[in-house]
Amino acid sequence: MNIVYFDLETKYLAEEVGGWDYIDRMELAVAVTYSTQRGNFAHYTEQDVDSLIDELCNADLVVGFNILHFDYTVLRPYTTRDLHQLRSFDILRYLHQHLGHRVRLDSCAKATLGVAKGGDGLQAVRWFREGQLDKVLRYCAQDVDIVRRLHEYGRQNRYIYILRYQERVRVPVNW
Repeated sequence: MNIVYFDLETKYLAEEVGGWDYIDRMELAVAVTYSTQRGNFAHYTEQDVDSLIDELCNADLVVGFNILHFDYTVLRPYTTRDLHQLRSFDILRYLHQHLGHRVRLDSCAKATLGVAKGGDGLQAVRWFREGQLDKVLRYCAQDVDIVRRLHEYGRQNRYIYILRYQERVRVPVNW
């Protein structure tokens, strides 16, 4: 089974495109995937978006954190394919449905894996605008690796942890 873990960063912030109702206007800066079939990361820019979409469409399962609401919506202007039809697993959506509230990837990463994210989307946009594409790609790859490790941890252990008011809380999962 080829599981493709996926994340992307954008060129624009929500406030620059009219708000969160216009995610499809934020434009792709970079994307990173990790394929279990390949066993490594692939990096994409806007010029490579067709190859990215092909990889997602050919995966047995696409896994990400907020991919159904955010990442697939960012990619909508780049394809006629309905990415929501792909076999996908969105960790944020799963946790939101089971906890009744949203959680941050950083909360899951710190509590479950003992690692912190290396930045945020605002910083990634700044790096992109400064031409520091290598930093954006490293940051995005780190998020993909966190999502991969978090998903694997949940599959193996049937639970993950989140931070709630600085307290580590065990969350059962059935991935």
